[in-house]
Amino acid sequence: MFLGHYGLAFAAKKIAPKVSLTMLFVAVEFVDILWPFLLLFNIETVKIHPGFTEVTPFEFVHYPYTHSLFMGIIWGLIVGGGYWFFKKDVKSAVIVGLAVLSHWFLDVVVHIPDLPLTPFGDFKVGMGLWNYKMITVLLESIIFFGGVYIYAISTKAINAQGTWGLWIMTGFFVLANAYNMFGPPPEDNIMMLFVSFVVLQVIVLGLAWWVDRNRVGK
Repeated sequence: MFLGHYGLAFAAKKIAPKVSLTMLFVAVEFVDILWPFLLLFNIETVKIHPGFTEVTPFEFVHYPYTHSLFMGIIWGLIVGGGYWFFKKDVKSAVIVGLAVLSHWFLDVVVHIPDLPLTPFGDFKVGMGLWNYKMITVLLESIIFFGGVYIYAISTKAINAQGTWGLWIMTGFFVLANAYNMFGPPPEDNIMMLFVSFVVLQVIVLGLAWWVDRNRVGK
């Protein structure tokens, strides 16, 4: 799941207007932001196997600290609690925490059975939608464009940047997802993966900050 996570973040802006789009992006992608660092230090493990599924060449061998349901709850409590500590806004903090947890529930739809329930056992789940590329593209597109639409009608541009910036960001997501789906597989090199993931997150969060600062809630 890639576009779907961000689609949910866009949509969440309607019920959490006080939370910046950047923060919502961080929340839905928190475990994926943390994941490359755990790969770098060999705490979690991934392998590149072209053709492993129709959608992704990633074989997620070991990632219970970022992608188990149990840790999703823990990370949600930590991030949501941290947001409350600084903002003292209970409703927004709850939504931020749930956004963190949502990552696991969206992932379980597309992943093969490689998502652990806890870091302490071997039982793993996954519905395996990644074995069907076009269905995956359709589902993610519905969630993503639905979320963008909700964000667009729930906010209004305060200048030209707020209008065409949203189009630019949407276009970037579409192109990035198309490359992920149909482009060549990445090198089986942890440092290269780390750099590519970090660069992607910096670009995405930068775009979110730029767009959101030029739009306001209706």
